[in-house]
Amino acid sequence: MDIIRIPRSKIGDIGRLAFADPAVDNLAFGESDRLPPDAARAALIRAVEAGDTHYVDSRGRLSLRLALADYLSRVHAKPVAETRIAVTASGMAAIGVAFTAILRQGDKVVIHEPEWPNLAGAALARRAEVVRLPLDEDGAGGFRLDLDRLDAALDGARVFCLNSPNNPTGWMASDAEIVAILEICRRRGVWLLSDEVYSRLSFDGRAAAPSALDHAGPEDRVIVANSVSKTWAMTGFRVGWLVLPEGERDAVGELIEATHSGVAPFAQEAARAALECEDYVAGFRAFCAEGRAIVGAGLAGLNRVRYSAAPAGLYAFARIEGVADSLELARHLAIAHKVAVAPGIAFGAAGEGHLRICFAQSPEKLERAMTKLRAGLAALT
Repeated sequence: MDIIRIPRSKIGDIGRLAFADPAVDNLAFGESDRLPPDAARAALIRAVEAGDTHYVDSRGRLSLRLALADYLSRVHAKPVAETRIAVTASGMAAIGVAFTAILRQGDKVVIHEPEWPNLAGAALARRAEVVRLPLDEDGAGGFRLDLDRLDAALDGARVFCLNSPNNPTGWMASDAEIVAILEICRRRGVWLLSDEVYSRLSFDGRAAAPSALDHAGPEDRVIVANSVSKTWAMTGFRVGWLVLPEGERDAVGELIEATHSGVAPFAQEAARAALECEDYVAGFRAFCAEGRAIVGAGLAGLNRVRYSAAPAGLYAFARIEGVADSLELARHLAIAHKVAVAPGIAFGAAGEGHLRICFAQSPEKLERAMTKLRAGLAALT
């Protein structure tokens, strides 16, 4: 059949092994075992019980757009107007709609890697040309983006996809780097699509990671995608949003209508309630920091492991020296040691030789899983 095909998810390959064996502790997926905010769950139930189950404005409910404008204006350096916000059925839907708006067949899209594979998949599904720019490793498990190489890579490009804080590495662009990226994109006439779903999960004491919203103006060719999935542990609620250039929101609302006809109203009510739960955000960040420490301790002292604690996000991304097939290693760990982690190759060629470990899990689960993982890595020959 002549349907469009994109590369198969290698995370899913490991996930299927985990699902098939209840004894496997699954740290391969990018979600937490922590419950969402009580207020969000209660708001969803109230909305369903009240019959709030019908079509709403494809751009998103006004009450949620206003709440998002208030929230984003609080946590970022510049105000964000409601007229720039469109609500989507998840962060991935936000990225898909953004690509639909700005990509044409054959357009060049630059993505830094290791990268979340769905970004490239969404671009490839729209028949774009994807160019991958590897992050540089510092030899101790950390990463950086070479701005000169980025400038060169953006020659002739239509879009640069920035994912900061980054999945899977935890790399986080500084304010100075974001200012430089914006300058490059402006000079070259390139759209910046900034995926910021981990923006509230930084471990440097800031309320939010540096954002394109701190520096770009409403006239810039900048689109920011986000969702409730990570910050509020609401992956199953499927609510995301876009911040768009001023004047473009209603046109993008028509694209949302043509792709998924808007977002379930009860899920939007849950998202609106979550935005008011700052205590939850602080508590979840602390929960993740504890998990990060447990994973770091579990990896410490292993001769073949090179790992630096991630400055942000939900993941440890560790290089396992001497490993040329991370997918095979991940399969072995799931089958023989009953612990599932994501293979680095799932995040592009620059991720090969690494494993991604989601530390947004309960301490009890992580302690048990890291004992298994440590034994499996220590046994490598």
